[in-house]
Order: sequence, then C-alpha cells, then structure tokens
Amino acid sequence: MGKIIAIANQKGGVGKTTTTVNLAASLGVLEKKVLLIDADPQANATSGLGVDVEGIEYGTYQLLEHTKTARETIIGTDSPNVDLIPAHIDLVAIEIELVDKDRREYMMKQAIADLRDTYDYILIDCAPSLGLLTLNALTAADSVIIPIQCEYFALEGLGKLLNTIKSVQKIHNPDLDIEGMLLTMFDSRLRLSNQVVEEVRKHFADMVFNTIIQRNVRLSEAPSYGESIIKYDASSKGAENYLNLANEMVTRNKEKV
Repeated sequence: MGKIIAIANQKGGVGKTTTTVNLAASLGVLEKKVLLIDADPQANATSGLGVDVEGIEYGTYQLLEHTKTARETIIGTDSPNVDLIPAHIDLVAIEIELVDKDRREYMMKQAIADLRDTYDYILIDCAPSLGLLTLNALTAADSVIIPIQCEYFALEGLGKLLNTIKSVQKIHNPDLDIEGMLLTMFDSRLRLSNQVVEEVRKHFADMVFNTIIQRNVRLSEAPSYGESIIKYDASSKGAENYLNLANEMVTRNKEKV
C-alpha cells in the first residue's frame, strides 16, 4: 500500500517545490511508482515537470471540489514512473469555496483514498501557508517532510508549523507522522549554514534527514527548462543529493515495516 507524504512549510522559498519535484523524480529512478499532487495555486511543481499550466483541463481544483475523480485528473509526465495531478491559478478560489462545506478538511483524503494501491508514494506539494489547502494535505497524509533553509530565519515559524501538525494530529489525523526535517540550500563555506545544521540537529536529532541538500546552480536552473534535476543534469551535486534523499527515505520506510 502506498504512502502519502505532504511537503510543507508555511515559509516561502525554503525548497518545498524543488524537493517535491526532485524527490518524485529520484523515487521514479529507483523504480518506485510516484504520484505528485500539486496543491499550490502557484503551480510551480506542475510547470517544473514540464507541463503547460495554461493547457490544464482538470487538476487539484476539480479533485477538491469532487467534480472529477482522482483518476480523471491524473496526467503522465516525462519523468519515468511519475504521474501528476496538476494545479492551476484557479486553485486560489478553493479556500473560499470549501469554507461552507461539511468536513472540508477531508476533501483530499476522500478523493485520493483509492489511489494508495496504485502508487508506492504520493507526494503533495503544499502552498506556503497554513490555510485550508495545507490542512487538507496534512489530513490526507501519513507523514510530512519539512524543508528547512540553512539561513538566518530558518527556525522562524517552525514552531507554528509544528503546532499546526499537533492540532491536525489531535483533531483530524491522529496517525500523522513527521517523515523528517530536510536541510536545504546548504553552503558549506558559510559559518551560518553550519550553525543552522548544528542547531536543527541538536533540537530535533533523529527527526532530521542525514541527507543535506546543497546550494547548487544546476538545481536552480532546472525548473526554467521544465525538468527535474535528474533529467536536466544527472551528474550534478543537486541530483546526487536528491537521489541520496530518496534512498534514505526508502531505507527508513523499509526499517519501519
């Protein structure tokens, strides 16, 4: 049975979408069947996999509205073993449209329930907020990956996110687990980067992935070509980092079984 993982942090620019796209592609290379759900109205994960956002007919909006089944919203991608439920700017309206509905936090959970048997991993790219979209993703997920940027304000807002996760565990999803905290945009030349790594490891110990995502020019360039780092430059440091993360995650999950 597949595992559903939300990639979340309400702070923008920490590497959520980069992680979702490249982790999905890396898991695909490891011959895992992956579904990426783009739950961010900015639709960067969609365009990052080479899909034309303007040409999208159905996606996450219809999924959450329950006007289309999950299988009707899935499209293929150029990344081996990776499928996508795309996003469009119309997803902005979903928070307002769901607000009056019963069990509004469970819309995604209900919609994707029957996909577990089709995929090894379902990754949800969350919006940089703690609104209804992110709440739906956390309610649907088995676990959450929290990307943390190796910069000065890295830990700012982390407490708020952890409190939200606790609230979701208490009210909507008691089985929600933290898959791991992922240190991103690491620059070994900067003392600050090393201090952030030290602080996060000191406070959260085993909750932190061993793999660190280093700052890498090729990683920044790949989305503008609509490609994952695996497709854009498989020999780059960024590709190596994300393949290591995929391997670490698969190994951790095997040990838990």
